[in-house]
Amino acid sequence: MTRLFEPAAYGPQGPCYWADTVPPQDWPQLETTQRSDVAVIGGGFTGLNAALRLAQAGTSVTVLEADHAGWGASGRNGGFCCLGGSKAPNALLRNRFGPDAPHQWAKAEIAAVDHVGALIDRHRWDVDKHSQGETLLAHKPRAFEALKAGTKDIISAYGVTPDIHSAQDLLDKGLGGPWHGGMTLPIGFALNPRKYHASLTGSAQEAGAALYAHSPATGLRRSGGRWHVETPRGRVTADTVILATNGYSHEDMPPWLRGRTLPVQSSVIVTRPLTPAEQQGAGWWSAQMAYDTRFLLHYFRLLPDGRFLFGMRGGLRATPAAQARLSRRIRRSFARLFPAWGQVEITHEWSGLVCLMRNLVPFVGAIPDQTGLFAALGYHGNGVAMGSYAGRLVADKLLGHPVQAPDWLGNTPPRFPLGRYRRLLLAPAYLGAAAMDL
Repeated sequence: MTRLFEPAAYGPQGPCYWADTVPPQDWPQLETTQRSDVAVIGGGFTGLNAALRLAQAGTSVTVLEADHAGWGASGRNGGFCCLGGSKAPNALLRNRFGPDAPHQWAKAEIAAVDHVGALIDRHRWDVDKHSQGETLLAHKPRAFEALKAGTKDIISAYGVTPDIHSAQDLLDKGLGGPWHGGMTLPIGFALNPRKYHASLTGSAQEAGAALYAHSPATGLRRSGGRWHVETPRGRVTADTVILATNGYSHEDMPPWLRGRTLPVQSSVIVTRPLTPAEQQGAGWWSAQMAYDTRFLLHYFRLLPDGRFLFGMRGGLRATPAAQARLSRRIRRSFARLFPAWGQVEITHEWSGLVCLMRNLVPFVGAIPDQTGLFAALGYHGNGVAMGSYAGRLVADKLLGHPVQAPDWLGNTPPRFPLGRYRRLLLAPAYLGAAAMDL
């Protein structure tokens, strides 16, 4: 089996703050042959949402997780349940999928956020839910003018009126920093992703789903009208298989997937708890989740216990030297944006993989010419909402339920150029983005 990054990118999470907030989930290792209606490869938000939906409908389902529960992006992300999942601008959506495509996508984004919110409310999960929507902060005057100019488009697309904030407004609201203004969109919320993952686990198991950890899929073949998924110590035979591996996919599991995803790194640091005086000193005491207008964006929020989470894109390799450079860079960026906290202790630091697609939209659907093989992946760094919703969507497809999402999400995603060397595409892209961020 082949993956695109160095092995360290797929290794232990490292000092991930979320892991300290929940007891370890005790999923057993698969050591027998299991028969299920559906096998799900990947035990993150997508896989668990699919499993929960299927199990509640009476379908037998087995979930295989390569490492411990919550090991991949679902246990490493920033906990932003918000709009997103695509990087395609509206003009590109119209050109590729028709004049109504932007409206279709906006409805899917809202439905994704609503899906997660409804699950949390229905099951009364304690996931540290907070933040009234998301706030976008302009890192230069021109970016603020663009935010204001885009208000009508947001009203048209999402049916809500965003709040525009001057720099002084932001200071008054506890969103201080080197910002030239901002905009709050009242859709979405923040959560603790590991608590959400643990809650999904409990509900999926109660519904009858079988969940296995430390059981990576090492082989996938179809014979006798069924799929056979091999693991190091067991096997699952199933009528249908769902691939829900996102940025942690294998190039040859199945061969169809080769070259169709481009994983990129995203890194996070978390501080020790900040006192109210320290929060006041930096001008940031808001519970809003926020991100800035850079192409290589920074995302950040104050956690319920007073810690501050700060994340950023970047990192082209996962070698020790590259990781050390990335660690220095994220700390410099943090200190530059929040100088009052420049000497505050960083207690946790980790990285995870975001999944990009060449056509800049997720793929949710059947894999061509492979009876009973489905996939849901490619959320472009916004997988809490869209990854969860994609799991539900692919389950609904299998159950024959109406699917409330654009049908073009099932279009076969094109391959990236350069094959296994396609990470080389990131260097010039990052350089160009950094230049535009100046």
